[in-house]
Amino acid sequence: MAITAALVKELRERTGAGMMECKKALVKTAGDIEAAIEAMRKSGQAKAAKKAGRTTADGTVVIAITEDTKTGVLVEVNCETDFVAKDASFTTFAETVAARALTSEATDIEALGATPLEAGGDTSIAQARADLVAKIGENIQPRRLVRFDGVTGKLYSYRHGVRIGVLVELEAGTATLGKDIAMHIAATNPLCVSADEVPAETLNKEKEIFRAQALESGKPEKILDRIVEGRVRKYLEEVTLLGQPFVKDPDITVQKLLAQAGAKVVRFARVEVGEGIEKKQENFADEVMAQVRGD
Repeated sequence: MAITAALVKELRERTGAGMMECKKALVKTAGDIEAAIEAMRKSGQAKAAKKAGRTTADGTVVIAITEDTKTGVLVEVNCETDFVAKDASFTTFAETVAARALTSEATDIEALGATPLEAGGDTSIAQARADLVAKIGENIQPRRLVRFDGVTGKLYSYRHGVRIGVLVELEAGTATLGKDIAMHIAATNPLCVSADEVPAETLNKEKEIFRAQALESGKPEKILDRIVEGRVRKYLEEVTLLGQPFVKDPDITVQKLLAQAGAKVVRFARVEVGEGIEKKQENFADEVMAQVRGD
């Protein structure tokens, strides 16, 4: 069967692959477009598996909230470079994944990967990811899913660029307050809402450090407890949302701001792209050669 330009064009539109790759696939399958698509998907899976070990410290955070503000998700989708993070195919994929996370019942990345990319569709998010890896040439990984269900108040959000996303559940208060609190969290990265939510293990570790620092500085043993108590109090002000000075008005704390509005923060989530990932430093020339070789 003759491999016509129209056939190549159709395969390109259906797969998003390059012209030469489409033509080669059609030649191998004697013009059978369905067989060509299957072969290209298998090839894409192999490429995706080969790239799966690559570090993905760039990417985007996408937020999706239902119209009634009672359900919301934060989804982090990672890639290897900031160049791909700005690619339209990558951003569309990330936004679609977040939209599906919102309408699905998935509570973690594994369950989300098995979810169809489109409601009622046959292609899972995991398969769509593999196809996109084959098309773009970088490792791409949905990394984190944070889901808020059962909201009694309202959900508010803030996204700083594409790298930081915040969800806040607020009881009472206004939409402006909700956004301001979300923006504050994005800027200050508190550990939790209030002091009683700080894990005991974390607090005990800080107390040990404060005591050791006081001893090292030569403070008398009899006043150590008082010194540690003061430093713990300051630490809790720094790491808890309620204890922090409000970024837009440092003369008042977030706790006071909320009290003035008769509002309460029930919970929040903050996700920043690449948190906890050690980014590998590549030699630029070696990176270019690796791309040329198709590694």
